[in-house]
Amino acid sequence: QAQLVESGGGAVQAGGSLRLSCAASGRTFSSYAMGWFRQSPGKEREFVATIRWRTGSTYYADSVKGRFTISRDNAKNTMYLQMNNLNAEDTAVYYCAAATSYCGFLHCTQEPQYDYWGQGTQVTVSS
Repeated sequence: QAQLVESGGGAVQAGGSLRLSCAASGRTFSSYAMGWFRQSPGKEREFVATIRWRTGSTYYADSVKGRFTISRDNAKNTMYLQMNNLNAEDTAVYYCAAATSYCGFLHCTQEPQYDYWGQGTQVTVSS
């Protein structure tokens, strides 16, 4: 069983930046892709960004494109989400997830494609 642990959340003013981390541990970890999702109060969880573990290929939701950057350190089994120019609409609990199977030709953007989830980390942006 793999475990995912997020860190780096917190409170920041609009226009500020945060960097989230997601560390994978447990049995030998082998992931096809990892991703970030978020859930705001009263809303469904939504896709934010994903990265293919071997190639580093990335894909972003339109709402964060140009502001967020997803990356990974294969040696450390850790994924990151650099979030810049944050606004109030980015306030949410952010979850990291790992997909162990091929998602098809397109990137892994759907929740059922992910097998492991972290516990979430709160990001609060004040205007």
